[in-house]
Amino acid sequence: MMKFSLVALAAVLMIGVVSCSKDTDPADVDLFVGTYKGSISYVKGVEEGKTNANGSVTVAKVGSTYNFSFSDGIPALTGVKFEKKDDNTYVSIGSGLTGITITAKKLTMLVVKDGATWTANCSR
Repeated sequence: MMKFSLVALAAVLMIGVVSCSKDTDPADVDLFVGTYKGSISYVKGVEEGKTNANGSVTVAKVGSTYNFSFSDGIPALTGVKFEKKDDNTYVSIGSGLTGITITAKKLTMLVVKDGATWTANCSR
């Protein structure tokens, strides 16, 4: 019985490995989801500004869009859509949310929206 269980487990694992496609789109497997650390900033007019050289940005996927939550009380950017630039790089698209480039290891942004500016130069 123990040998049968091990053989069955090995067969299931082999099927899983073989069935994984090399053509899987990185966005489909949520490679971008997670926390990126580095330099972040936020400025809104002359009354509000926040900067942290050791801040963080957490990326979460909600349906077909992404949300960016910042440390240090910086307002989040939500509902961001992306299009593929090359094999592993995506750029943001849409009204007011352009200026974000993301890979599995690097996040850069310069977003200007509603009189505010968000920047990030982060990695993981």
